[in-house]
Amino acid sequence: MGTYNAASWLLDRNIDEGRADQVAVRYRGRDVTYGEMQALTWRVQHALAALGVDRDERVVLVTNDSPEMIAWLLGAMRSGVVPVPVSTMLRPADVAAIAADAGAAALVLSTDHLAHADACTDTVAGLRRVVHLDEEGDASTPDGCTAWSEFDDAQEAAVADTSADSPAFWLYSSGTTGLPKGVMHLHRNMQATYEAYAKEVLKVGAQDRFLSVAKLFFAYGLGNSLTFPFGAGATTILEPQRPTPPGMCALVAAERPTLFFAAPGFVAAVLDTPVETDAFSSVRATVTAGESLPADLQRRFSERFGHPVLDGIGSTEALHIFISNRLDAQAPGSSGWAVPGYEVKLLGDDDKEITDSDTPGYLHVRGPSTAAGYWQRPEATAAAFREGGWLRTGDVYVRSEGDSWTFLGRNNDMIKAGGIWVSPAEVEATLITHSSVLEAAVVGSRNAHGLEETVAFVVPRAGVTIDLDAIEAHCREHMATYKRPRRIFVVDELPKTATGKIQRFKLRDSLTAEA
Repeated sequence: MGTYNAASWLLDRNIDEGRADQVAVRYRGRDVTYGEMQALTWRVQHALAALGVDRDERVVLVTNDSPEMIAWLLGAMRSGVVPVPVSTMLRPADVAAIAADAGAAALVLSTDHLAHADACTDTVAGLRRVVHLDEEGDASTPDGCTAWSEFDDAQEAAVADTSADSPAFWLYSSGTTGLPKGVMHLHRNMQATYEAYAKEVLKVGAQDRFLSVAKLFFAYGLGNSLTFPFGAGATTILEPQRPTPPGMCALVAAERPTLFFAAPGFVAAVLDTPVETDAFSSVRATVTAGESLPADLQRRFSERFGHPVLDGIGSTEALHIFISNRLDAQAPGSSGWAVPGYEVKLLGDDDKEITDSDTPGYLHVRGPSTAAGYWQRPEATAAAFREGGWLRTGDVYVRSEGDSWTFLGRNNDMIKAGGIWVSPAEVEATLITHSSVLEAAVVGSRNAHGLEETVAFVVPRAGVTIDLDAIEAHCREHMATYKRPRRIFVVDELPKTATGKIQRFKLRDSLTAEA
């Protein structure tokens, strides 16, 4: 097997093809060229050597999106070290648990996340160094940490002799139903998502400008803000702070991206935000993933801003989107069609394939970007990574006669009311068509008789008070009796993971606590 390195493909190839002076990153109004990114990446490689981090060891990154974060991702992979970016929304104890699970040799922290240093140094055996990314000089480096500014060697560094099947990076699953698992990706996986999805579905080119609400620390954002723009020799626009709808709309207007990536909940919030009609005039497509995008939201956003909205489904294990709507064809309310290079199928409870259309089943995917498995989780690996290269996604879907695929819910989110299966996604899609509802989440809960019933949580649109009687009348008009929520709660917001997925288990827990 020949040598191959994902970081070299993403970065060095652009230099070799004459793009050293082209803008790779726009960051807080500043241009960073591909040549400057290469020097920054070499600097990381020399820092790793000085820290004594060896090939295949792990470096945990708790960092805001920035050129430096990209350099640490690329520099680690270029040296054969395994970067492990984790959510900046986690508590110190959670980060320490992940760092311990990964066997981290080093920890890299942005100034905003220095609180993790003590928790990790106290509990993570084998952790040798903590690096403070003091790139903006906005805080002094605490005792026990090493300042990034101390590493100033930006001379050329060698590329490790990795192969396409060498360990590249790990991503910890967002944990909607339990503790996160380390998903081990290989060097070949990043280019695979670029070739299949970015090129074939999004038709990306060097002229594109990418802006993602999703951050670099998980699969969706990693593709949007690094793999796809660097794969195309294009420009990524990074925002270090937690995104808000007004803030992102202002950034779209100022930076003029051509591709905008978000979660369905964020799309709903943008529709509820006062913005100029032409704010998104530079955007040729919006991409959504993380949750199913209801048809009404897709239509409203597309009509308001005048460009297609491509909903799709991906997973941390598959690295990015493998079923998607297309630039020239959208099926509102569905995830679209299989991305070229990926195969999808449905299996029943008996593990036999379901070939009939409109019959629910468990979604499985096979493609070129699937992870090698979960770190030190043999039982979970065997359950998800199946024979023949198939990945069990944990999602329940149906296939239409036109071969589009529609999400019904996660395995454990499906509701059996009155002996009939109910799709939370279908009920949620109906609820948000009411003029007062911004977002909705539906779960199953046992009533006083021990029977499962449908329960809804709704978030009102800005400046609107929800009339529950009106919502109930809306449900009676638009859905079958067995699907209708038996209880409806008005909430300020829905609990979500960093990827924008609704944490329905927290909603179920709140009902249990109430009882």
